[in-house]
Amino acid sequence: MSGAAKRRGTWLLMVPLLAACAYDPAVPRSLEPQVDQSLTFDILRESPATYRGRLIVVGGEVLRAKRLKEGTRIEILQIPLEDDRAPGWNRMASRGRFLAFQQTFLDPATVPAGTRVTIVGEVTGATTLPLDETDYTYPTLEIKNIKVWPKAEGYPYWYSPYAGPSYWGPYRHPYWGPPWRRHLYWW
Repeated sequence: MSGAAKRRGTWLLMVPLLAACAYDPAVPRSLEPQVDQSLTFDILRESPATYRGRLIVVGGEVLRAKRLKEGTRIEILQIPLEDDRAPGWNRMASRGRFLAFQQTFLDPATVPAGTRVTIVGEVTGATTLPLDETDYTYPTLEIKNIKVWPKAEGYPYWYSPYAGPSYWGPYRHPYWGPPWRRHLYWW
């Protein structure tokens, strides 16, 4: 085997290893076996006290974070998780709100409103707090792991009003794509 072939083989082996090192999973491998896969947010919301002590993976968008004497409380709008366990973008798909508590110091400035998070948390019960002109019962979790997702720049491409076949598909239509490019696709 020549030297060039050996180097190429070495690089081919290193690429998957480097990719594996760069991936930051939402659920650490140490917590994965402890997570109750059958427990969904809808089930938890109906009876939080029943599932006390179980681990759940939930995600959503931070509404507010507040530093308390005993830790940090994060109020989160639940949004269903996608395949990579990142919260989706459709806020209308939310099934409610929940509170997540971090016992150790967590600066609320690190999770400002609008931050998308995935939380592995232990169910601790429920808390009732005022929400506008009513009382709302929040399922509560103790945070075991929190994954903060990067902020999106504008709309994700699949929700963009300008996304469509004119960008990548073989079928072009004058009304697909941004207005300043429509004349390019007239056939």
